[in-house]
Amino acid sequence: MATEYTPTEMMDRDSRSNRYYRNAVERHWDPGEIELEQDVENLLAHIEASDEYDQSYWDRTLNGIAKFGAGEDAVTEDLAPLATVLDNIDDQLFLTTQLYEEAKHADFFDRYWREVIWTVEDELGWERSNPRNDKWFNDPYVELFDRNRKAQYRLLEDDTPENRAKAYCHYHLTVEGILAQTGYYGMQTSYGGEFEELPHLPGLVEGFTKIRSDEGRHVGFGMNQLKKLIAEGVDPNLIEDTVHELVPLVQGITEDERFQPDDEAERVGLEDGALAAYAVEKHTDRMQQITDAAAEIPDVDELVQLEGDD
Repeated sequence: MATEYTPTEMMDRDSRSNRYYRNAVERHWDPGEIELEQDVENLLAHIEASDEYDQSYWDRTLNGIAKFGAGEDAVTEDLAPLATVLDNIDDQLFLTTQLYEEAKHADFFDRYWREVIWTVEDELGWERSNPRNDKWFNDPYVELFDRNRKAQYRLLEDDTPENRAKAYCHYHLTVEGILAQTGYYGMQTSYGGEFEELPHLPGLVEGFTKIRSDEGRHVGFGMNQLKKLIAEGVDPNLIEDTVHELVPLVQGITEDERFQPDDEAERVGLEDGALAAYAVEKHTDRMQQITDAAAEIPDVDELVQLEGDD
């Protein structure tokens, strides 16, 4: 017997979800339009100017890009269960934009690897590197994204307020709100031209800037959903405990030492521990904004603001 169709209610144009949806529509961007030729030139010039450049230096540059690319693939694949169970029209509207944007982010990193990384390697006569090689992904990385996938797909079997809270904690709050935000800080600082020892990669930085703008909406949506779930009876301790278990994995990812030189004098970029400290700071901020009933969730631009932004 066919299920009787029930029309949805009209949109709530003043709701935060609907405003995030409209913000996404107004800020559309195309990953195919970002200029990448300068990144190729700068990388080649940087490599050719060094008398001691070897594969280990190249791997350090590729490590973060590979992690972001695979991460965007993963979150693109894993958002569908949440989109399936949401029953509010404004939430559904926003999730359609998030699905689209996650696909755009995956598209950007795939394009960057093909048009920048492989172009540089071809020019130098090197073997083309594989962005999905297991060597880029340490155990904390694999575990965090495995946990995220399980939290999302659990909704299809047991869609409870508590499981929705855990799904938002894994995806929007930890992967996007803490891990990605920390990664933006590290990558944009490293390749934004601040360090003479590192190549300036304006195309990569522009891509991160666009992605960061999108994910500010994603993080804000997840935080708002968690705040509503708490108001409806979900224990705040569940949220705090869930994220508390995940933060060490974030730190294990951001402080991946496998591609760093043993000699401290040869290390360039951010100081040791800087990214781990940044991750803890973001965790503390998010928790206060969600669990404090009097605290306001920041606007999109504030959610994604980095030190040094205008």
